[in-house]
Amino acid sequence: MVRVTASFVVLGSFISTVLAVMNAFFLKKQFYPSVVYLTKSSTSMTVLYFQAAVFSYLIFSVIRWIFFGQLRPAEVERAQERVWHAIMETCLAFTVFRDDFSPKFVVQFVVLFFVKAFHWLSEDRVDYMERSPIITLLFHARILGIISLLGAIDSYFISHAFSQR
Repeated sequence: MVRVTASFVVLGSFISTVLAVMNAFFLKKQFYPSVVYLTKSSTSMTVLYFQAAVFSYLIFSVIRWIFFGQLRPAEVERAQERVWHAIMETCLAFTVFRDDFSPKFVVQFVVLFFVKAFHWLSEDRVDYMERSPIITLLFHARILGIISLLGAIDSYFISHAFSQR
């Protein structure tokens, strides 16, 4: 039995995307008709959306590794608990905003979800810092970096919300 790992999913989605794009270019022979075919074919769009989801997961994993390193089991458990509730809230929000369901809207929700997740992880890390007797300089630099980045992103979101009214 094959065990599904993150690397297996990433490789599978990459191969599926390459095959979908190659199929479109094989059928249409030119760039513009191939792109139109990719956007009109529901199978191709599903593959491309899945590739976008995998790519966003990879970006999240890289940023998490840079700012947090290895997560402790307690942090993983709390994050999984919070993610479950956030997904339910997001599904409810999608039902409320179903008329405005565009790719831009989905990207904004994904970015909001990632920022929420990084806020949760930084909160757990600061709690750990308060209880731990030995804190390294790298730990301080990572926390300072993620809090600064999250503060800048939050400020941008607030200013964007006020300018869009």
